[in-house]
Amino acid sequence: MRNFDYTRAADQTQAITFHAQLPSSYLAGGTTLLDLMKIDVMRPQRVVDIARLPLDRIETLPDGRLRIGAMVTNTTLAQDKTVLRDYPVLSQALLSGATTQLRNKATTAGNIMQRVRCGYFRDGVSPCNKREPHSGCAAIDGHNRSVHAVLGTSEHCIASHPSDMCVAMAAIGATVQVQGPRGERTIDFLDFHLLPGSTPWKEHALQDDELITHIVLDPPIAGSRSGYLKLRDRASYQFALASSAIIVALDGNVVRDARIALGGVATKPWRARNAEQALIGQSMTPEIFRHVAAAAMQGAVPYRHNAYKITLGQQAVIRSLQILAA
Repeated sequence: MRNFDYTRAADQTQAITFHAQLPSSYLAGGTTLLDLMKIDVMRPQRVVDIARLPLDRIETLPDGRLRIGAMVTNTTLAQDKTVLRDYPVLSQALLSGATTQLRNKATTAGNIMQRVRCGYFRDGVSPCNKREPHSGCAAIDGHNRSVHAVLGTSEHCIASHPSDMCVAMAAIGATVQVQGPRGERTIDFLDFHLLPGSTPWKEHALQDDELITHIVLDPPIAGSRSGYLKLRDRASYQFALASSAIIVALDGNVVRDARIALGGVATKPWRARNAEQALIGQSMTPEIFRHVAAAAMQGAVPYRHNAYKITLGQQAVIRSLQILAA
């Protein structure tokens, strides 16, 4: 680990000011940042500690949306009574990720900002456009079985997004509230994470001088049921090979509304709008489930070791719909 300056911020304005003075990183739970600093992948000259900022509240807004402070821990969010009642898919996604100890430290904003788990990104020596722009992507012709995507990829990067929480939020619908020297602004959650395209080192829409303050979830869909399904190599402390977050609202057995998002198979939390449209207005039947699953993986591009993810992604959708139909 390289030498760095450490500063604790007393408020949001001070945090932004400290961050702007040197190439810096914010320290919240630290569950990703410290790991990457130890292996010399991230090299901030200053670490700005924001752990004590008053951004740890969960509150229902007058319009029915739920506002979550950036510093709310994953454990607190997963166990919140409003989340359990109105957004069970989010609680399930959070509880499927990491370990209890990590969830107790990891924050909402930190989860959104976590970096990919591609081994070529983390080894510090292989060509990786995320770590060293224009150096190449070793994963495309290398080992790309588990943490590499088949949706949203490019010739410059195929690393899959690692978050479970973000998949649930993509299905629910949300906005990211940020603050910077120019004031406050909101970013639609589906626009926050960027596709790699030709600039995979640009992972999100947050500017260098901005700080995430809150995540605001859309109001729950009346009469809906939801679930998160994570398929992985082992049941404990493993990133998704494929996952699905699905919300459906039924009139009898006919789907009135639907939200479908995928994880583990894409370079960002993946909202499958084609699959949603294929499901809305249809009865919950096995035939429809297969059709919806195929639509969800439309456009997938397999690589040498991860072609199975196309089928697995479809199974994540089918099994989730079977559970919700029951």
